[in-house]
Formats: sequence, structure tokens, C-alpha cells
Amino acid sequence: MATLRLSGPHLPFRLTSTTSSKTHKIPPFMKPPINPFSLKEICQEGNLREAFKSLANTFTSQNLSHKPPDEAYSLILDLCAAQKALSQGQQIHAHVLKSNSVNDTVFLDTKLVFMYGKCGSLFHAEKVFDDMPEWNIFAWNAMIGACVTNEEPLGALELYEEMRMLDFPLDAHTFPSLLKACAAVKDLSSGCEIHGLAIKLGFLSNAFVVNSLVGMYAKCDDVPAAYRLFSRMSGKEDVVSWNSIISAYAASGRRTEALRIFGEMLNTGVTPSTYTFVPVLQTCEEPALGKLSSGVHAIVLKLGHHLDTYVLNSLVVMYARNNRMDEAARIFRDIKEKDNIAWNSMLSGYVQNGLYDEALYFFSEMKTLGQKPDQISLVSMLAASGRSGNLLAGMQLHAFSLKNRMDCDLLVGNTLMDMYAKCGRTDYMQFVFYRMPYKDSVTWTTAISGYAQNNFPTKALNTFREIFVENMEVDLLMIGSILLACSDLKCSSLVKEIHGYVIRTGLHDLVTENTLVKVYGDCRNITYACNVFKLIRVKNVVSFTSMMSSYVDNGLANEALDLVPRMQENEIELDFVAILSILSAAADLSALRKGKEMHGFLLRNGFLVEGPIASCLVDMYSCSGILDDSYKVFNCTLNKDLPVWTSMISAYGMHGFGKAAVDLFRRMESENLIPDHVAFLSVLYACSHSALVEEGKRVFDSMQHEYKLDPWPEHYTCMVDMLGRANYLEEAFRFVTTMKMEPIAAVWCALLGACRVHSNEKIGEIAASKLLELDPDNPGNYVLVSNVYAARDRWEDVEEVRSTMKGKGLKKDPACSWIEVGNKFHVFIAHDRSHPESDEINQKLDLITEKLVREGGYVPQTKYVLHDLEEKEKVKLLNGHSERLAISYGLLKTAYGTPIRITKNLRVCGDCHTFTKLTSKYLEQEIIVRDANRFHHFRDGICSCGDFW
Repeated sequence: MATLRLSGPHLPFRLTSTTSSKTHKIPPFMKPPINPFSLKEICQEGNLREAFKSLANTFTSQNLSHKPPDEAYSLILDLCAAQKALSQGQQIHAHVLKSNSVNDTVFLDTKLVFMYGKCGSLFHAEKVFDDMPEWNIFAWNAMIGACVTNEEPLGALELYEEMRMLDFPLDAHTFPSLLKACAAVKDLSSGCEIHGLAIKLGFLSNAFVVNSLVGMYAKCDDVPAAYRLFSRMSGKEDVVSWNSIISAYAASGRRTEALRIFGEMLNTGVTPSTYTFVPVLQTCEEPALGKLSSGVHAIVLKLGHHLDTYVLNSLVVMYARNNRMDEAARIFRDIKEKDNIAWNSMLSGYVQNGLYDEALYFFSEMKTLGQKPDQISLVSMLAASGRSGNLLAGMQLHAFSLKNRMDCDLLVGNTLMDMYAKCGRTDYMQFVFYRMPYKDSVTWTTAISGYAQNNFPTKALNTFREIFVENMEVDLLMIGSILLACSDLKCSSLVKEIHGYVIRTGLHDLVTENTLVKVYGDCRNITYACNVFKLIRVKNVVSFTSMMSSYVDNGLANEALDLVPRMQENEIELDFVAILSILSAAADLSALRKGKEMHGFLLRNGFLVEGPIASCLVDMYSCSGILDDSYKVFNCTLNKDLPVWTSMISAYGMHGFGKAAVDLFRRMESENLIPDHVAFLSVLYACSHSALVEEGKRVFDSMQHEYKLDPWPEHYTCMVDMLGRANYLEEAFRFVTTMKMEPIAAVWCALLGACRVHSNEKIGEIAASKLLELDPDNPGNYVLVSNVYAARDRWEDVEEVRSTMKGKGLKKDPACSWIEVGNKFHVFIAHDRSHPESDEINQKLDLITEKLVREGGYVPQTKYVLHDLEEKEKVKLLNGHSERLAISYGLLKTAYGTPIRITKNLRVCGDCHTFTKLTSKYLEQEIIVRDANRFHHFRDGICSCGDFW
């Protein structure tokens, strides 16, 4: 007893063969005694109704003792198979059984197996096959073909195994179906075995068998083997063979080779068919090969295939993929009978090319002309609505899907969720999610990413937990989406949990590892970010970019730039995102040399200096102290977007050109660009650092009343800073107490800093108390409060604040300054002796100080030393400040006339400011200092800040 199991579309079933009861011989087909010529003509015309009438006439016109011809049944069964008319085929089957008048049972049973297979009823095909009195090769071929047609390739291969076990010989028609089954499951081993059998039985000369072998090897990702088979074919006049190898190369993504073989085909003199042009046109969808599209189109026209629907649809898709929608539309208009494939190709083309309004109009036209949209049409339109943020259109499409009962379709439901997520309506997304009768991994991933992208990380986490309750399988896309939510929460412990799950399940790849690096960085856990980065075996540009970004976000710009040479060692080419990270690091460090290198790289490699690149370059040059170059980049940017304008306004503000910043802001408004919160923050910052109080008030007022923007806490902080710097402390205090939101710590910090500068003890006490109450774990706040007390000689209060800091384990960030000399950064801390040239630096500093005392009348201002020390010790402390060491090193190493550029992590003290002004005058040296607040350009004894910082 040999048993075969197959899985049909409805129920599993068994094929059981008993060798003792069935004869496995190949009997000749019995010729039907009657040739119903009229029925044959009717069947050839495809008229099923008339065919049934003709069959009925056959019964009524014949003597009851005379059996109706088998060929009559055969012809109608073939017609049912061609038209996939299952119910009519079942009627014929019932008639056959009822009439009991069949001459050749095996012949008609084979026809029935074939018919049921073509009509999608694998269960009935198996039942007929199982009940046959004997099997011949035609029956086996029909059953194998039925399995392949109904997407049961494993069933076809099991039938093949049973045939081999029964030693049943195969014919040329068996091989194509078996090879299709191998291709469907990518079973190269079975495919090779069947190839060997074809050689053994001498079928390799059969074009159908060889073409099937070519297709099998191609779909099993062994294209070289497919090409070797093709090249060994004796005669290549068969267009099907050429089509097979061209399709093989096109399907495997080897588009250039596919086009080369197409050229060989034309040179050989073989005329292409419709099935040649479809894969060839698909290869031209690649933008790099788009230039060849017109040439292929010309060949289509020349050979008269321009009326073929399949070819025209392929042309539409090809031009759409090459961003030539005008050409696609022209071809679409020439299609006489437009099916849904043609309409959907156009819709997809508009969406892929970002022409969302055109897509919506086209969809409306499609409905007006009576073409009923299907699920594919709806998915394209929902994608257009989501990407364009057109919520109203998306909701109308949702209503259309409900009306036409398409909303339960899995693909439509997933796209609806994505559309609502992109439009910021997670409540509607959730509604669709819970209405869906079946959810796959894409559904859950869409829900998680939708919540994460719309700042609902907790909901994203809860949805992720539901996946385990529902026993859904977690995939890599889900991991990526939930890590995004953890990034928003800034929760390192959650990232560690997910990281542990990834390690336990082995569910990780390079993308996940890169994401973990970035997310650990976002969560301020730079140690874990570094560890994950080190463990990545084969790093790509995203790996390095993720690590760079993590370093930059955590204030480790120097470490970020150290990765650039390592990328070059690994021969990893910089991409757009990597360049942005490097420029950000260069801006943080004021690393002008590295920034210029990147600018040169951009120009040499043809990158367009616009968008984020332009903004980063403006920022980099500004942060490196070269405002003129910032403006050059800004001025040369053709398509200036809002971030570029904002970067330039911020650059003016940072360098103390408040009026220029305000003028540029007004110019931006005149260009019909609508400023956002960041643009307003930049112009308010500029007003604050240039004492433009009235202008700042007007900007703040227009933000709320003209542009209807609610201020962020940062805007309030900027206003308090502006009023405080200008010594409008009472007004600043009233502003704080009347804010629409509860003041954050930064607001009180700005007020306290102004009270310190302008010696307002009363308001300062209130601000100090509020500051430490709101942010008790920030060491900088304690230092500021301590300095305020020290400036008033309240040393007991100073000691109390410092004791509190010590008790909390808080440490002050040491003041440090750095300078770029050559291609290296030299960092100095106050009284630093660690530099290898420390002796020369201090000797130079002593000489500079003596010269300034002697010629410039410099007198150390010891009031800026906020420690209870002797006067002599205070002078000593001032002389060792980090920026003075950096300036001395710059004078030692920089050629005369070259500006010295210093960066400091804290605010420059008043005495160092005076010292640097005198140095610029008496040593005839331009010095540019960037401190925590702004830029100071020292030249000829004058600072660009006007002593207002």
C-alpha cells in the first residue's frame, strides 16, 4: 500500500494506491466512435451554453441503446477547464456517472482530473484520480499539473516520488510541471535530480523540458546553471528559450545581463514575442537603465507589439518608474481596453513619484468612467493620502472601503492603519486595528510604529506586549519599531530588556544591531552603544553613522570624528547621513578643517548643497567662527527651505548680529515661508544677545497672535534671558510669574544669571530657591547659586551649597578650552600641566601677561574669582584659566596674521574677556572665542559683543 498526502484548498486528503488492484500500464487512448463535428465547432467558439444544448441534442437524437461519444464529454470538459466553469464541469461529471455510458473510463477520468485542477478544486481532482480503475501517464500528468496549478508544489513532488517508487515512466509533459513545483519551493536538490532523470530518459532535446529547467534554475537562484543550459542548446530559433533565459536574469535582478541577452536575441534574428518584452521592459524600470527605455519602446513599435495589453501595461510601469509620467499617461490613453492593471499601474506611478494630488484626481476619474477600483487601487490611494497628510481624502477612501466591503482585506486594513498613523490620528488607526478580523505581523508592526512615530511610546509598548498574549511571532520589523518607542522614552532599561530578548531568540541582523547602537545613544547609555558597535562583525556605513550620531548627541564630538579614519580604513564610502553626522560633530568642536574637508567632499562627489546639507554647512561655518562663509553657503543655496533660513538667523544671533538676524527673519516672511517654533527661537535668541528688547517683544507677540503658535518653555526662557540681560529684572520677574505654563528650571536659571550680573539680591534669592527646588540633581545649578552667593561675599551660604552638592555626589564640570592646530585638537583645563609643551605654554603666557601689564595697563579683576582666598591666590587662579592657555598655545603654533580660534565649554569670565581684548590689540592678533553663550570676535582691543554677553 502506497499512501500520498496532499493539502488541498479546503481539507487535507489522501491518495491511496493499491498495487494489487490497479494495473500500471499505459493503455492507448480509445478513439471515440462518433465525431460530433458541430459540437467541436461550438466548443472552439467558447460558447458553453450552446455546447450543453448540443450535448442534450446528442442524447435525444440517439437510440437509448447507443452510447453517447466520449469525445463529446471530452470537448465540453476541456471548455469548462478553459473557462474555469466548475459548476458546469460538475454537471458533466454527474451526467457521466448517471448515464453509465462511457467507453473509455480512464480517458474521461483523466479529463475530469484536468478540469477540476484548472477550476481550482484540488479535492475533487484527487477523488477522481483515486477512484480511477488504472493510472496512465496522462492521469499522473493531470494530477501533478492540478497540484502545481493550485499552489500545492509539495504535493506534486510527493506524487513524483510515488511515481518513482512505482517505477512509472515519465514523459516530456511530466517534467515542466515537476520543475515548476521545484521552482515554487526553491528545491534545487530535487530540481537537479529531475534534471538528471531528463538526461537519462533523453528528454534534454525537448525545448519545453529545457526551458522548464532554465526557469527552475533561475528561480532557485542558480542563474549561471540556467545560462549554461541555454548556451548548450543546439538550436536557438525558439523564442520561448530566449524568453526563459531573459526572464531568469531579469527576475534575479541582473538587469544589464538580461538586456545584453535581449540584444543577442535580436542579432540572432529571433523575433521577440509579448513574453519577451514584458521582462525586458521590467529591466528598464531601473533608473540607471532608464535611458534604454526609449530604445526598447521603439523596437516594440517596430515589431507591432504596441497594441498588446500586456506590453502596454509594462510600458506604463516602466515610464512611471523612470519618473516620466507624461509618457506613461500618453501610453495609457492609447490602451483601448483598459483593465484594472492599467489603471492601477498609473495610480501607483503617480504615488511613487510623489504626485499625490494627481493620483487623487486620477482615482476620481477612474470611478467617473465606470471602472471599479479594487483593493490594489485602494492601497495606492491610501498610500498617497498618508504620505501627503491628506486626512480628509484618507477618510473618504476609508468610507469607500466600508461601503464596498474592502476594509476587512488584510492589505487594505494595514494601509488604512498606516495612513491614519502618518496623518497623526492614532485613535482612528486603533479603530481600524481592532476591527480587522485577521492580523498579521505587518498589522502589529504598523500599530507599534504608528504609536511610536506619534509620540505615544507607552501605547507602543503595550501593543508589543499584546503580541505575546496573542502568540504572534515577533519579527525584526517589530523589534525596530519598539526600539523607536524606547528611544522616545529615553529608557535604557527597556532597551536592555529588548536587547536581551533579541540575543535569546537569535532574532537580530545588521539593521537591528545598528538600531541598538543609535537607541542606546538616544538613551544616554554611550557605554552600551559602544559595546554593541564593537560587536558588529561586518560594519556598514549605517553602523558608523549610528555610532557617530550617538557620540555627537552625548557631547563626544571628538570621538565621533575619530571614526572617520576608521571608515576610510574599511573602505566604507560616506553617504548623506554620515556627512550630516560629521558636519554636526565638526560644528560642536568648531573643527573648521574637518568641516572644510567635508564641504570639499560634497562638491567633488556631486552632492547638491541644499536641504539638511546646506543647513549643516551654514551651522558648521558659523560654529567655527566664519560667518562670511556661512552666508556664502546660504546665498548659494538655490532652494532655501525653512531650516536653512533658521540656521542663518541662528548664525547671526550667535555672532551678536541681532539686527541682521531680525532683518533676515523679516525677509524670510516676505518669501512666504511660515516660521515654525525653531525659527522663532532663533530670532529671539538673537534679540537676547543683542539687547533688542522691543524687537524681541514684537517677535514673541507675532508668534502667538499672528502665527497662532503656543510658546515652548524655551521661548519663555529666551524672553526672560533677553529682559534680564538688558537689566529689566522687575519686568522679567513679572513675566515669569504671569507665564501661561509653570516655569521650568531653565527659566529660573536665566533669571538667576541676570540677577548675578546686575547684582539683584532680592529676585536672585527667589530664583535660586526655585531653581534648586525644580532641578535638584543638576550640578550646574548649584554652581550658579554658589557663584551668586560668592559675588556677595556670603561665604557661609557658599559652603552650605557646596556641601549639599558633595552630599548628593554631584560634581561641577571643569572649565576647559580647546584649539585646533594642524589636524589635532589640544584641550586645556585650568592650570593644566598635562600638555607635553606645558612649560613653553606657561612661559609664553607669562610674557603675554607682562606685556599687557606694562603696555596695556592690565590689572587682574579678582572679583571674578568666586573663592574665599587671598588676593595673590586669586590672581594666580585667573592667570591659569583654560582659555589663556589655549591662546598662548595658539600664539606659539599659529603663523602671524592667522586668526586664533578657541572654544570654551563655559561662559568666558569678565577678566579673561578683558585679557583677550588687550591681547588682540598689543599682540596684533585676531582671536575668535566661542563660549557657552555666543561668539566673541576680538580685534584691535574691541570685542564684537560690545561687552554684552
